[in-house]
Amino acid sequence: MTDGADLAVETRRSRRRRSRAAGTVLLIAAGLLTACGKGTSANALTWYINPDNGAQAHLAQKCSAASNGRYSISISTLPTEADAQREQLVRRLAAKDASIDIMSLDPPFTAEFANAGYLRTFSAQEAPDFTNGVLPAPVKTATWKGNLVAAPFWANTQLLWYRKSAVAAMGVDPNSPNFTWDQMIDAASKAKKTVEVQGNRYEGYAVLVNALVLSAGGQVLENNERGRDATVALNSPAGQRAAAVIQKLAASPAADPAIDTSKEEQARAGFQKESGAFMVNWPYIWAAFDTAIKAGTVPANFKDDVGWARYPEVTPGQPSKPPLGGINLAISAFTKHPDFAVEAVRCLTSTDSQKANMLESGNPVARAAVYDDPLIIAKFPMAALIKQSIADGGLRAVTPYYGDVSTGIQRTWHPPGSVNPQKTPQESAKLIQDVFQNKRLL
Repeated sequence: MTDGADLAVETRRSRRRRSRAAGTVLLIAAGLLTACGKGTSANALTWYINPDNGAQAHLAQKCSAASNGRYSISISTLPTEADAQREQLVRRLAAKDASIDIMSLDPPFTAEFANAGYLRTFSAQEAPDFTNGVLPAPVKTATWKGNLVAAPFWANTQLLWYRKSAVAAMGVDPNSPNFTWDQMIDAASKAKKTVEVQGNRYEGYAVLVNALVLSAGGQVLENNERGRDATVALNSPAGQRAAAVIQKLAASPAADPAIDTSKEEQARAGFQKESGAFMVNWPYIWAAFDTAIKAGTVPANFKDDVGWARYPEVTPGQPSKPPLGGINLAISAFTKHPDFAVEAVRCLTSTDSQKANMLESGNPVARAAVYDDPLIIAKFPMAALIKQSIADGGLRAVTPYYGDVSTGIQRTWHPPGSVNPQKTPQESAKLIQDVFQNKRLL
């Protein structure tokens, strides 16, 4: 079976699981009329984006105007969840839909799309524009078989967020060397406070499992270049240690009662309660706290009580591997305007554009220089930690079959309360390996 056929099979499986409506198309007027009085650009590009607060739309407007009529960019908004975004894009690309020119692509799906022939590879002459000055880890997520197949745009990571007043009363310091999950869970349990995580059955939970396995010194997948013959490495001491952390949290008083259905926003809501003490989450929540303050759901001085630290260690003395996320900008292999799409991506991922995006959206970016900008540091006082966490971050398995890996983890590690260190890693490894060998379906 060819890679494209494999992807089509996976698409049919996804279709049976869930049906999603198409994203709403929002046309950007900028670039349609220019200062020179030119009319609509004949080179109209469509950029499929993940939902945000309008920052990407503003970049589309900016780059359309900067092109002086050479091209214009409209945006089409994908569903909120990463797996649903993948599903919609796969359907269109499998049909060689030429309406997609540029797409905001979750890094774990980059290899899958590239392997299926859905992405335009950047040439050796083009690639330096998208890698020079970019943090190395995001470049790895945008590379497949030695070729740059996407341009790093966002480069996300998770931090440990904590309530200063709560940890002071506990007598612990999350920024102390070798601060571990065990210490955090024990301290929160004793104080009757919560540790907020993403425990719902979705990609965010797979991110948590992956980060714990990597932080324990293991891997979810080995020999990734072998495709379906890769080795599923979850059934290991590291996998068992990761399962022990989840088991301990789920069974402890520190677990949020809604841990089984908690996503990023539910975790933030729990953290904002009086019982909140710790939370692992992406840096967007720093700006989200401002929204909560404006809405009156938290006190005006709430952020004064919020601290941040590196992702906790699983094993004392072994540096953690913070989750690595973000967004890569990829060009469809079926676009009718490949040269203009490259030009547009060059503008959208420039240092100035990434700085503007971070300031507006609150999402970290891939270019290292942005974190040294005074405006960024003023708005994100944890900028240096974000940059370091991205540099030290742990990638999710780079494989064309990441959808199978993620779904296999979600199936066997959920709910968190069912996780067993002796059984769960073994069951998940067996399920994923069987799926790779076409012995079982997800």
